[in-house]
Parts: sequence; structure tokens; C-alpha cells
Amino acid sequence: MSPFFESILSQLTQTLLVVVLAPAFLGWLNQCRAWLQNRSGAGVLQPYRVMRKLFHKDAVLAKNASPVFRAAPYVQFSCMVLAASIVPVIETDLAFSPAADVIALVGIFALARVFAALAAMDIGTAFGTMGARREMLVASLSEPALLMVFFTPLLIAQSTSLNAIADALAHRQFAIYPSLAFAAVAFVMVLLAENARIPIDNPSTHLELTMIHEALILEYSARHLALIEWATAIKLTTYCALGIALFVPWGLAQTGEWQMLPVSVLAFAGKLALAGAALAVLETVSAKMRIFRAPEFLGMAFLLAVLGMLTFLLLGA
Repeated sequence: MSPFFESILSQLTQTLLVVVLAPAFLGWLNQCRAWLQNRSGAGVLQPYRVMRKLFHKDAVLAKNASPVFRAAPYVQFSCMVLAASIVPVIETDLAFSPAADVIALVGIFALARVFAALAAMDIGTAFGTMGARREMLVASLSEPALLMVFFTPLLIAQSTSLNAIADALAHRQFAIYPSLAFAAVAFVMVLLAENARIPIDNPSTHLELTMIHEALILEYSARHLALIEWATAIKLTTYCALGIALFVPWGLAQTGEWQMLPVSVLAFAGKLALAGAALAVLETVSAKMRIFRAPEFLGMAFLLAVLGMLTFLLLGA
């Protein structure tokens, strides 16, 4: 088999791995939260059961729903699959490596968010419009912070390619670098905001005064809701994979190193399980903050990211 077809096969395998395992990761996160709250939990496979049930139902649409409302779930799901395909998960130097640019990745996330907000406002309900406004408020603060987080690894690798950044950081001497530590803390804060997790949003509530993400999807049902929930799980998994590639990239294999694939898959699964458990602990010990406190939270993330970049530029550490 030629190197090109090997690269394509590896690319498809990596993308399929993230897409298929994303609901399981969300189920693991929910299960860890249940254990920490002295509950039994629904099990790791519960998201699969929910999506299976939704895919077998008939969709109900409002009479004034436009094509934007109908197309938004498919656009969101496609954007998340594309984002998952350009983030190095188990291998580097894949077929889509030239497209794995951190700036383009932020744009893909923004495109999915714009369609979600447009679809929420399309029906004209109060909840949808409120959720869209809150979502765009959070996005206007989280996207600059995310870009600033990328600048520190970008300066270290001298490249905007995620594969080049992962390779450069994976072959650095093992040590705690203050610049990457600041960037990692800022990234976790952005991850919580971008994925509508506590303390920015509570994904398990439908209270009018607190919900953001849930307000965007109240009018969806059946296959449309299943695609949105699946896309949400893929986004969370992709963000965790992105954090792993940026800050703990050890264990990534090179294209063609088939003997390293089992080790790489096991390393990624272990890191992902630890990330899910850590998020569960963080959400259990935290409380949902008021929406007007979100700018302070994300402003702190932006300042930490800037501090990490300045630490590297001034001290080289």
C-alpha cells in the first residue's frame, strides 16, 4: 500500500474513532459525576441509547421553520466531524495535516456556533433568542482567549499546524514550563465555556435564568436533536483531544508506524478517561455562576493566556 493511501486510511480511522467514542466519553463524564454525588448513574452507554431512541422518532418542525433551521443540525455535526479530523489524536502527519491549522480550527467552531444561533432565532421563540444572545456573548469572549492560548505553543513550534506543534512539544525535554502551564489553565477555562459546562452553564438544567446551550435546542426533536447531541459530544471530545495534543502529546505515533498504533490508542484512551474524571471533579466542586460573571471568568482566561505568551517571550520558559 502506498504511503498516501496509508495516510488516508489512518486519517479515516482516527476520525471514526473520535466520532464513535464521543458519546461514550460523555457517558463516562456523566457517570463520574454520578459517582461523586453518591448516585448510581445511568451508565457509560446511556448517550448511545438516547440517540438510538431519537433516531427512531419522527421529527416535529414548526410551521415557520426555514431551511436554516432544518440544515443547522447537519452543519453542526459536519463541522464537529471536520474539527475532529484535523486534530491529531493517535497519529501525526496525516492526509489532512496541511489543513490542521489552529486558526482554521477556531473558524470551524465559530461556523457551527453561528448556525446554532441562527437556527435558535429562526423560530422566533423567547427561549431561542435568549439562548442565542447568551451563546454569542460567551463566544465573543472565549474565541479571543482560545486564540491567545494557541499563541504560546505556536511560538514554541514556529508553526500554526497542529501536527507540527504536537511534534515539537512531544520531543521537548520533559519538564514543567510556566508558559505552557498558564496556557493550559486558560485552555481548561475556555473548554468549560465553549462546551457549556459548569461553571458557565449547566447541561442538565432547563431553568430559564441559567440555561444557554439547552435554550438553543428546545425546538428540535428526533433525528435533528440526536445530531445536535452527537455533535456536542464530538466537540467536547475534540476539545479534550486538542488539549492532550497541545499539553500532553506523548504517545502520538507517526504515520506508517502500525506497530505503535495499539500503544497510541491505549495512551489516548487513558488520557481521555483521566480528562473526563478531572472534568467531573471540577464540575462537582463548582457551582453555576451568574451569566454576568462569565465575562470575568473568560477575561481571566484571556489574561492567563497572555501571561503564558509573555512568559515564553521574556523568559523562554
